[in-house]
Amino acid sequence: MHITKNLKYFFILPAALSIAAIAALGVWGLKPGIDLAGGSLLEVRYPAGRPPVEAVRERVDVLRLGEVRVQPTGESGFILRQRNLAEEERQMLLQPLRNLGEMEEVQFSSIGPSLGAELMRKAWIAITLVVVLIIAFIAFAFRHVSKPVASWKYGIVAILTLLHDILIPVGLFAFLGGTAGAEVDALFIVALLTILGISINDTIVVFDRIRENLRKNEEAHRREEFESVVGRSITQTVTRSINTSVTVIIVLLALYFLGPESTRNFALTLIVGMIAGTYSSIFLASPLLVVWERFSNRKK
Repeated sequence: MHITKNLKYFFILPAALSIAAIAALGVWGLKPGIDLAGGSLLEVRYPAGRPPVEAVRERVDVLRLGEVRVQPTGESGFILRQRNLAEEERQMLLQPLRNLGEMEEVQFSSIGPSLGAELMRKAWIAITLVVVLIIAFIAFAFRHVSKPVASWKYGIVAILTLLHDILIPVGLFAFLGGTAGAEVDALFIVALLTILGISINDTIVVFDRIRENLRKNEEAHRREEFESVVGRSITQTVTRSINTSVTVIIVLLALYFLGPESTRNFALTLIVGMIAGTYSSIFLASPLLVVWERFSNRKK
């Protein structure tokens, strides 16, 4: 890996994707599902054939129940998301749907706004706690590595790459939410936490090899440029990292295409996060260490 020669090219793709993700968040934001924002969900099925979605929307709009999001699901069903409904309002919503053909109510669930806010609060606490613990762990694990890059810098670089890995799927779902009505739910938060764990594992594998090569150089009294050590460490670990990620992505692709509708967004989040995490652990985290080391040398 010619880190010095190709360093700037490693940053182009993540920088472009990060800017696009931030722009998507700024334009559309994320659409929380009912388990995060509160509300009710009604799922119905038409065994004899699903009517057009436009017909469903027309029947629902005249009820004046506020915003009702109608989304096709499976081959013969619809999912309707709206504010919390009293029993009378639920029956009022079901009646025009029955008039469109033979209909079966699959499920109806309701979550209060206070519970949704509590879930969102706990989700942010979980993500923040994970980030803090990762920095603390890396700083402790690399405490004996102080030259030429201090141990705490490994932790900061790891968090920067994790932010990249989280930002990409979040930006994607902001785009899908604004263009296709995709919503984020508790499974989305679980997927983000999973991405954090898998991505940091790949990053630590590379960092640990850098630490090991630095230690060997010190024991052998061998002088080697830090960027050369980083490039050699990436070369030694790149095959392992890619093979591990590809096997996981294959399973996630099977879940996305063959799994139930309820886990499709979960699988998509993990697929995008795994791809972003694999790239960042190899071509972003370690090159950032090299840039930081160069910057520190210039200040001396």
